Amino acid sequence: MSAASRAKGFRARSLGDYVSRELDPLIAARGFGEASLLLCWSEIVGARIARICEPATLQWPPRARGKSNDPAAAKRREKTPREPATLVLRVDPGFGLEAQHLAPIIIDRVNAHLGWRCVARIALRQEKLRPASAPRPSRGRSPGSDAAARARAIKATEGVADEGLRAALVRLGERALADLNCAPGDA
Repeated sequence: MSAASRAKGFRARSLGDYVSRELDPLIAARGFGEASLLLCWSEIVGARIARICEPATLQWPPRARGKSNDPAAAKRREKTPREPATLVLRVDPGFGLEAQHLAPIIIDRVNAHLGWRCVARIALRQEKLRPASAPRPSRGRSPGSDAAARARAIKATEGVADEGLRAALVRLGERALADLNCAPGDA
């Protein structure tokens, strides 16, 4: 970046600026408040556990709603600590029993990573896991939905000057948006 560009107020934007606006809706749709649990799963639980399971959703219990219009009661409800969530894990078939035995360790590691007692229980869903390096299956989506996701990803990365970075962001956005468009039962 030239000195003239900096003087005009232009500055380089971080990769997170481009990616977070597309990832946030995906993460929120699955109950997660932040991406680190999904992105750093192997580092959080360890490589051995990460090979047999991965987080699917974080299910929060419904909060009690008061019937009164009393502002003091509403304030007390806000200060009441939220009950911990249930972490739903996809588990490779044949490893359900092992994952069940490892549940307390997984809960401890996830809570330690997040810094608070976020997860109290684990629910297991046995599904074939994709190898980390394998491409994602199309899950029966129509070619039009992938084209729409690609077009949206291209539009979101219009301001990126570096061609290599833009291409990588388009691939990431295309996959993320295609996953967002799949049915919740497919995920």
